[in-house]
Amino acid sequence: MSYTRKHLTGLIDLNVDEILYFLDAAKEFKALNLSELKKSDHLRGKTTINAFYENSTRTRTSFEIAAKRLGADAINFSPSISSVNKGETLVDTMNNLNAMKSDIIVLRHQCSGAAIFASKHTDASIVNAGDGMNEHPSQALLDLFTLREYGKRLDNSTNVAIIGDISRSRVARSNIWAMKKLGMKVRLFAPTMMMPKDAEVFGCDIAKSMEEAVEGVDVIIMLRIQLERGDADVAFPSSREYSRFFGLNKARISLAKPDAIILHPGPINRGVELNSDVADCKNSVILNQVENGVAIRMAILNTILKNRSL
Repeated sequence: MSYTRKHLTGLIDLNVDEILYFLDAAKEFKALNLSELKKSDHLRGKTTINAFYENSTRTRTSFEIAAKRLGADAINFSPSISSVNKGETLVDTMNNLNAMKSDIIVLRHQCSGAAIFASKHTDASIVNAGDGMNEHPSQALLDLFTLREYGKRLDNSTNVAIIGDISRSRVARSNIWAMKKLGMKVRLFAPTMMMPKDAEVFGCDIAKSMEEAVEGVDVIIMLRIQLERGDADVAFPSSREYSRFFGLNKARISLAKPDAIILHPGPINRGVELNSDVADCKNSVILNQVENGVAIRMAILNTILKNRSL
């Protein structure tokens, strides 16, 4: 079981062994993160650049921490104060960062397909940190890692509900691709305008209500409304309406299995998709996801750098 590619642009093309490889590799780094030293020299002398064309707290910070804990030099590139504002194209930016002998470019971009595009125009390895409405592979991997930690089997015995703005969610797509490959049973629920018109391509069950979505599930993944990717012509429900029909509250959690866990990629909109008493309840593992994000991203960076020398 191994991963031999020099980029990580998405999970749609990965096989089961490749997905599980990252989860197994992250165990070593989770142990390191729980130690007193929290430092290794796996990537000593290597350079990673975080090129984030969109806002980020958890993903960018955890990739930076991951690189530094592995001994690499981690640089944050901010397009808002760069030559991008002067009209520099993505290709030219990637080529310039590559010319500085960067080893890995962690790229977040507003355009779907940007990571694959960049990987074809630079010698540096590209790690997709979220591209438009396409994929967010490291988030899905850390979600799966978290499920494993809480004793959820990554097979057809585990039922998962993904609820919220699925149409615009790259997190949902990466999770669906990975979970379906692993044989897990995935159920989707969203307002009509937030459900992809071709949702059947995912091969998931489509619920007709929150109650149907969460009944008997082992895992609930809640998504926020991504208004920044919204269509001005689409009538979104008010926050109160959304919470009433599509929000997760204590009554709805009681329909899931007693040991069901609640995940959210963040940021949370409290009182909209999640009530505060749910976000902070014993079933919530949201902060554990954040913790595991560092370990998974250490596994990704370490693996990709090893592959560059093959």
